[in-house]
Amino acid sequence: MELLVISLSLWILQCRSARADSIIHIGAIFEQNAIRDDEVFQLAISDLSLNDDILQSERITHSIKLIEPNNPFQAVQEACELMNQGILALVSSTGCAAANALQSLTDAMHIPHLFIQRNGDGTPRAECQLNPSPDGERYTLAARPPVRLNDVMITLVSELRWQKFIVFYDSEYDVRGLRGFLDQASRMGLDVSLQQVDRNVTKVFSTLFSTMRMEELNHYRDTLRRAILLLSPRTAQVFIHQAVETNLASKDSHWVYANEEVSDTEIMELVHSALGRMTVIRQIFPLWRDTNIRCIRNNHRISSLLCDPQEGYLQSLEVSSLYLYDSVLMLANAFYRKLEDRKWHSMASLNCMRKSTKPWNGGWSMLDTIQKGRISGLTGLMDFRSNGANSHVQFEILGTSYSETFGKDVKRLATWDSDRGLNGSLRENRAEHGMQGITLKVVTLLEEPFVMVAENILGQPKRYKGFSIDVLDALAKILGFKYEMYQVADGKYGSPQANGSWNGMIGELIGKRADVAISAITITPERENVVDFSKRYLDYSVGILMTKTEERLNIFSLLAPFDLAVWACIAAAIPVVGVMVFLLRRIQSVCSQNPPGPHQPASVTTSFQSAIWIVYGAFVQQGGESFMSSMALRIAMGTWWLFTLIVCSSYTANLAAYLTVSRMDNAVRTFQDLSKQTELSYGTVRDSAVFEYFRVKGTNPLEQDSTFAELWRTINKNQGQDNSVTSPAEGIRKVKRDPYAFLWDMAVLEYAALTDDDCTLVVTGNSMSSKGYGLALQHGSPYRDLFSQKILDLQEKGDLDILKQKWWPRKGRCDLDKHAEPQPEGRALRLHSFAGVFCILAAGLLLACLVAALESWWNGPRCQRAQPKEDTKGCTLEMASGSLAYNEIATAAGCTRDVWPERERDWEDTQAFYTGQRGESGAGSPAFEWADGGRSGAQAAARSVSGDLCPGHGQHAATTELPGSHERFPPWGPVRDFLPPGGSWGRPRARTEPPPPSQQFHSATLHALQTPGAQRRPFPPEPRKDTYAHLLPGSAQGTHPRSH
Repeated sequence: MELLVISLSLWILQCRSARADSIIHIGAIFEQNAIRDDEVFQLAISDLSLNDDILQSERITHSIKLIEPNNPFQAVQEACELMNQGILALVSSTGCAAANALQSLTDAMHIPHLFIQRNGDGTPRAECQLNPSPDGERYTLAARPPVRLNDVMITLVSELRWQKFIVFYDSEYDVRGLRGFLDQASRMGLDVSLQQVDRNVTKVFSTLFSTMRMEELNHYRDTLRRAILLLSPRTAQVFIHQAVETNLASKDSHWVYANEEVSDTEIMELVHSALGRMTVIRQIFPLWRDTNIRCIRNNHRISSLLCDPQEGYLQSLEVSSLYLYDSVLMLANAFYRKLEDRKWHSMASLNCMRKSTKPWNGGWSMLDTIQKGRISGLTGLMDFRSNGANSHVQFEILGTSYSETFGKDVKRLATWDSDRGLNGSLRENRAEHGMQGITLKVVTLLEEPFVMVAENILGQPKRYKGFSIDVLDALAKILGFKYEMYQVADGKYGSPQANGSWNGMIGELIGKRADVAISAITITPERENVVDFSKRYLDYSVGILMTKTEERLNIFSLLAPFDLAVWACIAAAIPVVGVMVFLLRRIQSVCSQNPPGPHQPASVTTSFQSAIWIVYGAFVQQGGESFMSSMALRIAMGTWWLFTLIVCSSYTANLAAYLTVSRMDNAVRTFQDLSKQTELSYGTVRDSAVFEYFRVKGTNPLEQDSTFAELWRTINKNQGQDNSVTSPAEGIRKVKRDPYAFLWDMAVLEYAALTDDDCTLVVTGNSMSSKGYGLALQHGSPYRDLFSQKILDLQEKGDLDILKQKWWPRKGRCDLDKHAEPQPEGRALRLHSFAGVFCILAAGLLLACLVAALESWWNGPRCQRAQPKEDTKGCTLEMASGSLAYNEIATAAGCTRDVWPERERDWEDTQAFYTGQRGESGAGSPAFEWADGGRSGAQAAARSVSGDLCPGHGQHAATTELPGSHERFPPWGPVRDFLPPGGSWGRPRARTEPPPPSQQFHSATLHALQTPGAQRRPFPPEPRKDTYAHLLPGSAQGTHPRSH
């Protein structure tokens, strides 16, 4: 245990010491006139200090020393002072003399040294010749690439086919830098003359006129027709102005100005000062159009002063200052890798004035880490894998162009880099007025509906058709050119390769094998760096191709508004509340002092089934009888009603929302919808512009929206092998075959959906950027402006719209507009969305039939056992709501003969009861006739009703006489036997079977037949409750309303 504690303590102390040793100190030496170098260096240090991704807990410090220009002794002295402080690396931006002195010192002390060469006063730079190290260990690395102007000039002269020209160089320029250029020109057999130009340019031309004769001047003027100027921008402008004024420059002259550092303003001044053609060579850096990509390099946030081209600070910087910033980034990258590998070497204080001082033991390890690193900075790629120097450099060649609208202008003719050489055309072809007699080689790629193979005649060249072909034919008709078309061999549009070359149609243009490339080729910044594009002739956007959503039958869709747990809680709440109501009603009936009234039968109002039925009726909002005389029961039912209101309202709202969403044709309409769903896999064509776009957006750490990150993870799953395809045709087939969404050009996808045989495809999505389709041409092609101008004319005339309608009809075999947007008007619900209601109804009816069958089976034997053999039964009459209702009259044995709706007597029934006459007086025969001349129609009616309801009582009462009267009822028969012909009491209520013998019936019972609202006569005196008890069977006694 003690050993473990000691080991842990030692590890903590080691970590603390490592953290203390990880303080980074950088030394810098600049010339006093390089004020911007000092600012940029401190800006880079400040940006790195704020970046936790590169240097997390480490602290970076720096020391800056300023020296006089071209003072190597002072440079060594300041460097020794920095080494005495302890530095990990040295950064310098000086001239060649100071650089050589610093190289010797850093090689001896093993201090990594990043050197940036400066060129003073804008003079073209001549490469510094650094001294070789005696032991072969060279610690000085050239951050600025070697001078490659000689290679560019040789390529340009060869392309222009110059045989004789003159080179003017500045007096400050080191002519030894032209040694390689002159050697190559000599081997090519070129006649090259050299002439130095003094800063006093006026003196140069005055000397020419004073020393040369007229013939020599004419010969000199002819030599000036082809010239290369290696001057500072200011000197070159004065030189051109003097040559024009002295008539030494002519309109057919062609001058080339070569300088790595020249601004746009200085170029325009030179072009407008020249009389003839002017070509400019200058160094350029990668143009990052995307702000996010431009401002983030190697997980490092570059200051907005440098990454934003809109800032004037970047344009005012010299090239050496840009390389200085990238040098600091390179050192930070090396420090980060050393810390990650735990191979950190602490700084050491070195005294270079002592002979016994040993070099830094960590110098070689740090130098090796720097040489193996690679960054992408303001100047592009930077590494030191090529003989300890940064070899990545790119130049652009600008030339004058002429147009009737803008006059003399400047445009890019070509580019040159160390990997691919010249890319573009420098030929002096002018096609301002037409292209008659010109035959262009056009490379294409099959992509419906842009380019497709037409039906060819046997033996004839292959013919093509499509939207792009129609545009090309329209341009050929206007400009008068012809073209020969062929398909690209690899079937690709064009993308950069690892070795710097391009494949596909872009590679055909770069290799000068084609003049024009046409198909569904999009205009991108990367492609514009290597080829030219015309104006767009069709807008570009990315769409999503999917199959239409199939309508699914879901009978449980009505349950979708609530979760299963909610339904379970609701189902449990109904019996719980039912039990609660049942208990409260029982407590209410027990606590009540009065027995249940005639309207509250105890057997109904306090039963458990009744409580459940009341709760369920309130839940489905159908009501139900409830007797809530107690406060507790009212509170319980009021709370249940509130609960029911909230549940039903929430269910209605959620069901409406669910049905609205389910009726949508497609749930995926944007990239956000696609990234959130998991049912569909999706992808695009590998190594395409769309694939590259999602890669850039998805891997950008500054992108706030996580949509593109999720899209890129799915698209690039397993390096794009799982979800991405090799061609658009394969992607469309995969959409039809699998649950898959294909991301591709909207125009191509719409055509595929329009021409689908089954019309099962739908296109949706939104535009991702403001791009377009254009014609690609060689870099510096003279036909670009003509094509652009004529395309604009076609757009203004509406010809392009006609072609769009031809190839993308909105309504044809398949209708795109039907699924392009949500339906503005509501649609009727279909059966598959409402099938659950009918299933519930069918289930309820089946359940009712099943329960009825079970009840019949269960109660059938008991009814047969309870029924007597003779046809005599007791009959129980109940009074409800003050009138005799047929449906409330039950036999003592529980059997009911007929059911009469309650309260169906009207005024005529009442009159017929008392008078035996139906209707108005004199309106017909009486309703009842006395069999023995009796007078009481009420007795006949009572006997008829009594006999009909209770046939078992007829024999019992047949011989019974009414008190106070010895008159008999008429012979027994149904009530309708006593109605006049055509008369009716609403509907027959009597049986048709033979009636039992006549019986006597008490006239007081007949008062129950009166209809409410009818005029009633006074009831006869009510006898005692036991007076006629002997008339009813024993089973009926005690249930008569007047027996209570």
